[in-house]
Amino acid sequence: MLRAPAVAAAGGALALALVHVRDPHVDGAYGFCPFLVLTGLPCPGCGGLRAANLLTRGDVAGAVSSNLFAVVLVAVAAVAWSVWFLRRLRGRPAPFLTWSARTVTIAGLLVVAFGVVRVTPWGAWLAP
Repeated sequence: MLRAPAVAAAGGALALALVHVRDPHVDGAYGFCPFLVLTGLPCPGCGGLRAANLLTRGDVAGAVSSNLFAVVLVAVAAVAWSVWFLRRLRGRPAPFLTWSARTVTIAGLLVVAFGVVRVTPWGAWLAP
């Protein structure tokens, strides 16, 4: 019953451990963003690894300045995992991701909006 949440938690912990140990602030540590290389503009994910690295070090302000969207995404994922775990623990049916088409559309629009705003002059503070 708790196998899936435990596996997901272990996977997340391993990913965060990797990002903590292998510093993404070093150029090329994880390769390069193809969108950034091709356009010269940061994609919505640019700075996400740096943000995760800074979160593992307790630097929330630095993480927010690297990628606000990634920080929000980590918080949402933590809450979603907690709800999933607690529902499973109580024996209730709890599929991890059951999103409606509307929710997926809204999430996609938020990602696009974040990507557009961060390359404009008034959203430059969002760029890494």
